[in-house]
Amino acid sequence: MKTKHWIVFIALGIIWSSSFLWIKIAIAEMGPNTLVAYRVLFGLLFGIVVIIAQRAQPPRILKEWTPLLVLGITNIAIPFFLISWGEKTIDSGVASILDATVPLFTILAAHFMLHDDKMTMPKVLGLLLGFVGVVILMSKDIGASAGSVLGQIAVIVASIFYAGSSIFARKYTEGTQGIFRSVGPLVSATAVMWIASFFFEAPIKVPDQPMIWIALLWLGVFGSGVAFVMLYYLIHEIGPTRSTMVTYLFPLGGVTLGVLFLHEQLTWEVAVGAILILASLVVANWSVKIS
Repeated sequence: MKTKHWIVFIALGIIWSSSFLWIKIAIAEMGPNTLVAYRVLFGLLFGIVVIIAQRAQPPRILKEWTPLLVLGITNIAIPFFLISWGEKTIDSGVASILDATVPLFTILAAHFMLHDDKMTMPKVLGLLLGFVGVVILMSKDIGASAGSVLGQIAVIVASIFYAGSSIFARKYTEGTQGIFRSVGPLVSATAVMWIASFFFEAPIKVPDQPMIWIALLWLGVFGSGVAFVMLYYLIHEIGPTRSTMVTYLFPLGGVTLGVLFLHEQLTWEVAVGAILILASLVVANWSVKIS
């Protein structure tokens, strides 16, 4: 990768790994539906500003809009909600580790959904190693807290949605401009999450603490708006396989920030689980050459 690619890659990893910290802060004051509703709204507003500045022309036919609107549900609304709901009962660092399993699920999904990305022995070994890591990571809460186990399962399910959505996006959004790949899904995500908030969390919580607004603005503008622009830039420049490796940075950033700012415990299960999951990603991508 060129220097400019590494700069965007690292910046994206920092933004997304820090999002788990900001989610943990915001979820203490509001429900997951409302949190995500604010987040995607701020992300959408940022995207609209970018579109206006670029004078970009939106897709004019329904065939181009349909996959974008579907991705708003599968790649944003559902996983954002599941991660936020999960962080009500689990540490932000644990959530960041579990979310780093996205490439493993992507490997599995690609085997069945793409003709040119089949399972190999390194990928199988990586999947098995990652599974052991997840089991160890979850073992500290099994039998102790049903809420924590469910929270971890929610983040894993979110990772599955991310994986399936990445394959779907590769197949059905090839001809769409990069900015609309990121902003288009935010349209349906914003609509769905605000409707869900009025149905399930009315009256809508309006934050009264500056720190909560900072968290929501960070998650929206940077974690949703800027991050998706960066992601699709990388997908276009270096390809989807190397772009998803940004999740390698999640455990390092997420755990570090959780320990430093939220006083979360770094137990042996968290450390060993993180190491095994990271090792599984390296093994699964052993044949990938980064130039």
